[in-house]
Amino acid sequence: MSRIGSCFESLRSSGRKGLIPFITAGDPDLSSTVALAMQMAAAGADLIELGVPFSDPLADGPAIQQSSQRSLAGGTTVARILEAVREIRQKSEVPLILMTYYNPVFQFGLERFAASCAEAGVDGLIVPDLPFEEAGVINEMLAGRDMDLIPLVAPTTTDRRLAVITGAARGFVYCVSVTGVTGVRKKIDTGLAGFTARVRQHTTLPLAVGFGISGPEQAAAVAAYCDAVVVGSAIVRLVAEKGAAAKSGPFVASLVRELKASLSTV
Repeated sequence: MSRIGSCFESLRSSGRKGLIPFITAGDPDLSSTVALAMQMAAAGADLIELGVPFSDPLADGPAIQQSSQRSLAGGTTVARILEAVREIRQKSEVPLILMTYYNPVFQFGLERFAASCAEAGVDGLIVPDLPFEEAGVINEMLAGRDMDLIPLVAPTTTDRRLAVITGAARGFVYCVSVTGVTGVRKKIDTGLAGFTARVRQHTTLPLAVGFGISGPEQAAAVAAYCDAVVVGSAIVRLVAEKGAAAKSGPFVASLVRELKASLSTV
């Protein structure tokens, strides 16, 4: 069982909901990424999602787009991100997931990417612009190295397609709470109860919900319908506002603690 599977099994057995915070790797620098990951893990993060910056992040809203631009301008590369992952892994067993678009993976080389991720200590991969029909090769490469390719499903995903996508899924299923791009929203009115109920008809894997979750109150509301909550833009905004981990770290850790505490009430 992967670290991701073990983490969700521990959460399930103890009746707890999981928290998955997201930061963009290399924003504002990779040493801050390592420090922030450690601080988030210490503050209660169950899994951590690291965004691989890309010049055309179609699924991301303004906050994460801008963080990608800052990261790329600072010289962040896939190889350097994997070095940061390796450093985090030397200090912590927290499950690490890379969220990346397909182009950086393709440019790095599929086999080399999968092998390098495994060696560094990556546990899972999310590729929002990779259609299920074209994911077979990389899925097999990851599975052979005990890493999970995490699928995304949306409220608009049909039942027939849900059955196909979840049938090949490992780790957990990422349920996109709203149509559109990432970003903090005042209200999520997609009908999460019905959406997640549909997904659960096709899989026994844990469900994580992300996109648009702005803070503890909203996280708690969303967690009623899933097994874990993903929070990204709210944290990325803090990093943008406060800067390097020496300054942003205490604020990020405080938000993570608040988010995690809110989930204990669900």
